[in-house]
Amino acid sequence: MKKVTAIIKPFKLDDVKDALLDINVSGMTVTEVRGHGRQKGHTELYRGAEYNVDFVPKTQLTMVVADEMVDDVINAIKDSACSGKIGDGKIFIEPVERVIRIRTGEEDSDAVS
Repeated sequence: MKKVTAIIKPFKLDDVKDALLDINVSGMTVTEVRGHGRQKGHTELYRGAEYNVDFVPKTQLTMVVADEMVDDVINAIKDSACSGKIGDGKIFIEPVERVIRIRTGEEDSDAVS
């Protein structure tokens, strides 16, 4: 199993969620995060004063999927989150050793589905 973490633009969340549902990935955790990469923030105007916004709002999705699903998940996220502009995000893949569903005690692939 693999843990897939994607950092995307917030307005792309519904598109990514729908793309993942289309490939039968329904379990995910969504977190509002802030950060920057090449974007390096931007300048905003508030009550006539300019100030720098160093961290840009992003949305983080985290899901655990079977090894054979990883490429499909990556493609679904890439295709649905891409706007072609800077700041579209990143996808991280990590191995998962064990998963346990607390309610039933099911483990690994039984606990993920």
